[in-house]
Amino acid sequence: MDRREVFGSLCSLVFLVNLGRVVFAPLLEPLRSAFGASGTTLGLLATLAWLGSALPRVPTGYLLTRVPRQHVVLATGGILTAAALFTAAAQSNPVLMVGAFLMGLASGAYFIAANPLVSELYPDRVGRRLGIHGMASQLAAAGAPLFVTAALVVGDWRTTFQGIAIVAALATAGFFLASRNADLPKAGTADRDLLAAVRHQYPIILAGVAVLGFAGFVWNGLFNFYVTYLTTTKAVGESMARNLLTVVFAAGVPAFFVSGHLADRLPLAPYLFAILVGFSGAVLLLTITSGLLALAVVSALVGYVIHGVFPAVDTLLLGSLPDRHRASAYATYSGSMMIVQATGSSAVGALTDAGFAFDLVFRAFAAALLCLVVVLVAVHRLGWFPSAARA
Repeated sequence: MDRREVFGSLCSLVFLVNLGRVVFAPLLEPLRSAFGASGTTLGLLATLAWLGSALPRVPTGYLLTRVPRQHVVLATGGILTAAALFTAAAQSNPVLMVGAFLMGLASGAYFIAANPLVSELYPDRVGRRLGIHGMASQLAAAGAPLFVTAALVVGDWRTTFQGIAIVAALATAGFFLASRNADLPKAGTADRDLLAAVRHQYPIILAGVAVLGFAGFVWNGLFNFYVTYLTTTKAVGESMARNLLTVVFAAGVPAFFVSGHLADRLPLAPYLFAILVGFSGAVLLLTITSGLLALAVVSALVGYVIHGVFPAVDTLLLGSLPDRHRASAYATYSGSMMIVQATGSSAVGALTDAGFAFDLVFRAFAAALLCLVVVLVAVHRLGWFPSAARA
């Protein structure tokens, strides 16, 4: 077995762990019907999946100072399998929420272990390989609405989680076989002090949280309520709304590859600011767009722009963090960023339940993100925005 086979098995696993946390977006309306949930409850359900993805990240970073990366990746596959089976058996909203949290937990621990492993497998092509890994993840997001539609045809919402459990078990076994005899990098053995890494690398950690935490907040609130937004505001049928959500996620597949490629070649700070401006503009454009064809075009634009930011930020951190700080600093950034990001769905659910229109909420979010960009540009001009980690 060589590193290419390990990388291929990682791409299979990332598809499934991401499916486990994004599958709730196209399932919100079926779950509303099955459990009689309110908008606030549905927003909390989606938030819990992402909060579950956020909370284990820093503890996983500490775990990686003691345990090899591949062992943690293997454990996340087992957690995902068990969490999917647990969720499929849920009979009430509280149990369903616990299941959503557990599925998010698997994804959070996976990304903290796997992303540094990918960057260490290919240290001279960090952006490109993270882009490909991200493409595999994004294929799950793009396919989630179609997967849910197929599951609803042959069964009900429980069928979705039963299918995830079966395939996750097979993918976990595949990673075990690929990594068992592979020549894996030893770079992680130098990373043994999480607090020292945070103290030394806090500027780039804060930069990553500022960029992706708040952009992710807007994105999380938008995509989790995308089907509901289109059906209630744009007079689009539920099935077509799920198809448009597929367009959003599908546009992210080439975005990961292209943005990872560009991140290896462009000055990262200006590139990140340009993406944030583009995303804000795309969200504002969505709120004034009507007509099915126009909505499809704008959905593709929204999906392409926002997904370009993920490999760019990962390249900024993982491409410049030294071996002794990589996983620890990345875990701290990622956990902090995800806590900010995860609250987006709850915010949208609470605001719309309070009587605010979706369009007003999304315009306010986009405007706030533009204000953040102005602040970040000013910080960059003053020389305070890091372009790389500290050596």
